[in-house]
Amino acid sequence: MNPARVLCAAVSILALSACNNKYEPGEFDEVMGISMGSVRNAVAVRLDSMKPPSFVPESRWKRVRALYARWDNAPLWLEPDGVRDRANALLKALEEAPTHALSTEAYPLDSIRLVVNAEDLEENTTPEKLAAADVMLTTAYVAYATDMLMGQVDPKTVSQAWHIPTRMSEVDSALVLSLQSPDMAQGLAQMAPQDSGYVVLRREFARYKQIVAAGGWPQVTGSGDAAKAIALTRLKAEGLPADSGFGTDSVIKLYQERHGLTINGKLDAGTLRALNVPAEERAKQIGTNLERYRWLPRTLGQRYVVVNVPAFRLEAFNNGQKELEMKTVVGSEFEGRSTPVFSDSMEYVVFRPYWNVTPTIAREEFFPKYGQNLPEGYEFWSEGGVQRIRQRPGEKNSLGLVKFMFPNSFNIYLHDTPAKSLFKLADRAASHGCIRLEKPDKLAEWVLGWDNGQVQAAMHGSNNRTVRLPAKIPVYIIYLTAYERDGHLHFGDDLYDRDEAVEQKMDSTKVPVGAVKTSAE
Repeated sequence: MNPARVLCAAVSILALSACNNKYEPGEFDEVMGISMGSVRNAVAVRLDSMKPPSFVPESRWKRVRALYARWDNAPLWLEPDGVRDRANALLKALEEAPTHALSTEAYPLDSIRLVVNAEDLEENTTPEKLAAADVMLTTAYVAYATDMLMGQVDPKTVSQAWHIPTRMSEVDSALVLSLQSPDMAQGLAQMAPQDSGYVVLRREFARYKQIVAAGGWPQVTGSGDAAKAIALTRLKAEGLPADSGFGTDSVIKLYQERHGLTINGKLDAGTLRALNVPAEERAKQIGTNLERYRWLPRTLGQRYVVVNVPAFRLEAFNNGQKELEMKTVVGSEFEGRSTPVFSDSMEYVVFRPYWNVTPTIAREEFFPKYGQNLPEGYEFWSEGGVQRIRQRPGEKNSLGLVKFMFPNSFNIYLHDTPAKSLFKLADRAASHGCIRLEKPDKLAEWVLGWDNGQVQAAMHGSNNRTVRLPAKIPVYIIYLTAYERDGHLHFGDDLYDRDEAVEQKMDSTKVPVGAVKTSAE
């Protein structure tokens, strides 16, 4: 994720409120020869008399009414000459919604086209017709904006274990501020995530749709040179440099690197499985992750940490720049061990930590294996009158020599590990849920502002030590199975089988190919 673009988007939207030439609905005397007072009255009557359209949830209808209340029922889209630039910009944004993998069922496109292009509105103008047209446009605007700012699918309804809340106040503010934009097309465009990761996914969504339209790619079968020949054709269809000037093993390695596979240049079982995923399934996967991007906050902070679970990767950002990245080990796919999606703030670091064995692990693993004869390095201790087991600090401690705490209800944290060999694996879903770090010393330097000597002294000292951070740092644990890295599309394994539930709720697979542009401009 590129925080510079995220912050830029937030500033662009928020700056509208301070813009001297911002647009204010109702600041003219008449619409198409009808007085503004008559139009306001007609809007008020329509809002009071009509029920929400069938495609509009009650929560969105409340937003429609709130927008009109803010401007004393002035038309929000009609200009002195009628339906002009603002309504046309909205129609164009709605028509391009499928390029974001958004369903257009909540947007009455045919009716809006009639309003935008209708001659009878100009020939037989009445306050009631103007009010009906404006309210319909506002209803579509609220639907589109809410979809862009929050997503069309509620993650709680599709078993995503997604616990990053949507800030409703930010959505409401964006609705108002974008309406005040002197350039409505720009205001609407800024509602989509501006992060470079989203831009790349949208571009690749269009490209994969074109691949599907062209017939997809061949299945790789057989073995030896024959299989490699088919694989090269298959990889070329996906857009990798599989021509005669690029060695077969090299292009397979590039494919493996971008799909989170073991990088060996061979057509092994895992590589063949990935190659034989149909292009249509990959397009769905990209669309699913465009939706997940819309679930994320638009601003993540100036200094923060992101862990993408399917990518097995941590990245740390400061002032718009990625300053640190490393491999991670995450929760295994077994029930009860998956790593949840949530956000919280890192508050302190513990050097040479104890590992407090959870009651579940003690009951299911320790006592059946050891009884009361604990292995070396472990001890009983009392917590609130309850006997617990913990592992003493040291090189063999399961948490390694340092852990990073952002207190949360899931009891998840980042930590070192003595099992360094796991970082050599492509599939690193092997923990009980917490996140193990490849370079914990570097993260300690970054969060505390210490040099390496200070960190190493604390990690290899003799005492358990807690150090509070100078300032809290937001931590985001996210779940993206298609994502951008260094400008390129990467795919990760759907570790916890969460993609299909989102795909079934989305309409991305029904997007007409002709409606998808070749760029994300």
